[in-house]
Amino acid sequence: MLEGKALLDRARALSNRPEDEIARGCGYVGPSGRVLKKSFYRALVAAKGYPVPNSVSRTASSGQGKGRQADFRTRVHGNGNLLIGHAYTRRLGLEPGQEFRIEINPDNGSISLLPLEPEDP
Repeated sequence: MLEGKALLDRARALSNRPEDEIARGCGYVGPSGRVLKKSFYRALVAAKGYPVPNSVSRTASSGQGKGRQADFRTRVHGNGNLLIGHAYTRRLGLEPGQEFRIEINPDNGSISLLPLEPEDP
């Protein structure tokens, strides 16, 4: 992966090509062959002289890598289902097989999940 002046020179030479080809030509390709666009753009910004915080070493050194984050959004699927997702069930401490009664608050449209005891109908 090229950096600094070598990156700028090579990117300039390939400037008439699509972005993916420029990134590939500068060596920004992962082991699977996927173009590493974010790394490429960060390297370009750094090569231009702008300070870029190194998020990889910050999270790796502090042990606070967050991985995939829940974004508190969902949508109703074509079959009418509404998926909550693993990030939320884990955060709430829910276990597979737990059952809930669903209540809808007509005042604001919010949904509440009320845990059922095993003997509840």
